Amino acid sequence: MNLIIVESPTKARTLTRFLGTKFMVEATMGHIMDLPKSKIGVDIENNFKPEYVVMEGKEKVIKEIKKLSEKVDKVFLATDPDREGEAISSHVKDVLQSNNKLKRIVFHEITKEAVDEAIKNPRDIDVNLVDAQIGRRVLDRLVGYKLSPLLWRKVRRGLSAGRVQTVTVRLIVEREREILAFKTDEYWEIFATVKQLNSSAVNSKFIVQLIKIGDQKAEIKDQKTAETVTNELKTASYAVLDVKKREVRKNPYPPFTTSTMTQAGVRIFGWSAKKTMMIAQRLYEGGLITYHRTDSTNIAAVAIQNTREFIGKNYGNNYLPPTPRFYKTKSKVAQEAHEAVRPTKLDTIFNFHRKAGYSFSISNEVESSAKKLYELIWKRFVACQMAAAVYDETTIDVTAEQVNSLTVKLFNRYLLRASGQIMKFDGWRKLYQTEIETEIEKLPEVQKDEQLTLIKVDPQQKFTQPPARYNEASLIKTLEKLGIGRPSTYAPTINTIQIRNYVEKEDRAFKPTNIGLAVNDFLIANFPDLFEYKFTAHMEDNLDKIANGEIKWTDVILEFWNPFSGKLASVQDNAARVKIETEKLGKACPECNEARLAGDESRQGELVIRTGRFGKFISCSRFPDCKYTEKLVEKTGIVCPVCKQGDVIIKKSKKGRKFYGCSRYPECKFASWQKPNKGDIKTDNIS
Repeated sequence: MNLIIVESPTKARTLTRFLGTKFMVEATMGHIMDLPKSKIGVDIENNFKPEYVVMEGKEKVIKEIKKLSEKVDKVFLATDPDREGEAISSHVKDVLQSNNKLKRIVFHEITKEAVDEAIKNPRDIDVNLVDAQIGRRVLDRLVGYKLSPLLWRKVRRGLSAGRVQTVTVRLIVEREREILAFKTDEYWEIFATVKQLNSSAVNSKFIVQLIKIGDQKAEIKDQKTAETVTNELKTASYAVLDVKKREVRKNPYPPFTTSTMTQAGVRIFGWSAKKTMMIAQRLYEGGLITYHRTDSTNIAAVAIQNTREFIGKNYGNNYLPPTPRFYKTKSKVAQEAHEAVRPTKLDTIFNFHRKAGYSFSISNEVESSAKKLYELIWKRFVACQMAAAVYDETTIDVTAEQVNSLTVKLFNRYLLRASGQIMKFDGWRKLYQTEIETEIEKLPEVQKDEQLTLIKVDPQQKFTQPPARYNEASLIKTLEKLGIGRPSTYAPTINTIQIRNYVEKEDRAFKPTNIGLAVNDFLIANFPDLFEYKFTAHMEDNLDKIANGEIKWTDVILEFWNPFSGKLASVQDNAARVKIETEKLGKACPECNEARLAGDESRQGELVIRTGRFGKFISCSRFPDCKYTEKLVEKTGIVCPVCKQGDVIIKKSKKGRKFYGCSRYPECKFASWQKPNKGDIKTDNIS
């Protein structure tokens, strides 16, 4: 009899399903040891030695593991194939006192084939991966435990700071200020609808856009110039200057990584990164997909071979490229030789019922979400090995000019252009069509120098737009581009900065709160190097180097600690206290007003909006001298689309997610995740 130790009971049940009676499977329920909560837990004077303690509630788990290990021939440590998983295995080894029965096994998919192969090829615990986890844990503990008390003294009690989360908030703050500082400029785009001169065909007309005035790029910045150009175009003669045709091949997207999967979850389903990762965790633990925390686009050779056979059989050989497609990976850690996120079997009929072998029960909501994500992963992976989509692209250049009988030009020659693409072979698009493509009207067949007839000129006034606020997809993409964070940290980081009220969502995009602005400005002003993007990325690279065995984790911490500790002491002594800005409501505080009427002229408080641990509320500007508070009702200025009487207000669900409801609740049950407008709106089930 052998014992296999994993992190989660779901993973344990999936393994039990196909391992047979020769194996027992036990779950640690996550980490069993960590740094203590009550103190820093890092011996700075002793080379940053971490003080790991048994986590609260894990004594029973450890006792059971010890008892089972005494009854078996071998103990296989089968925790996840990353730094956190390696650290859990290392701690299990420590509590079992490193007996000779212990072996580490690693698999990237929970299938019988993968697990059997791992059992045949056990290894020792990778100390470099463990050291990388220790380095990250110690680094984050030093930042958190040293900066948080500083924020309590200099900004407000209860605040906290984190190495990656602070840089993430900085991105959102800087984008918000960029938006506020943006100055809108007017510009015009001019289109003309033209038609072939001697054709009665339905598609003989097409739209061209002005791109050049004379030899200069068409840049029209005011109405007067637009009117002049429009009038000249109305009286001009039109002719085809040039026709260019070419074949365009569009290759498929690479298979999903953690980053691209969570971005797709936001873009396609409107999910948070946290939800996408939660659903992916269930799919992985159920044996349906490969490990979901990865920055690799590698694909196992056998998976490529099986996929190519599947494509040829089910779609035909014309959908199969001559050679397999390989994708360049961004992973910098050799030991974390993960694959991309892919289905474990292509013929899997997705079904959560127990009779189909799926080993845990879930709610209908999660089942529906899991089906959506699984289908997306399945299609993206199969599509990545399919033939390119092929388009015929046509570009038509048209001139507009006017000459008199003496062939003298009366005004500048204008150049206008139309472009179009027509798909002639769908390739991978036959399967993966989740990305919205703009349908372009087919252009007519025209010849060079062919004369055209003007139907109408359409000048359009437009204004430059500020950069968009970050949503979860664009924020993760930016973090990845800057080299900040890793696959396992994107979702927790974004979740943390919302829980701490440093940022909030408005129409699915992030904006900083007044607390977030105050904390950001204080930390960036006093620790500019620590929270600089390149330095944060440099520290992430160092953690990768630790995992690869290139440098020692203590050297990385020392490089950080020496300048940080000196700066910390200086800021504690010299930095001024920061005030969190409040939003004034223009109303007197009721208690202060009552006191003034009674003769106390010192009570001059007014109502302001503050942000506390549980969100926004109204209080007196004289707080803490005046303790008056009241609940804040955030109105949208929209009448309830259901009862037509109440106001649409912003509320929070039990899980803290913002939604829109009616002020007349419970008389009116209107609720929606989306901000309503004058049109019809679906009423959602909010919980």
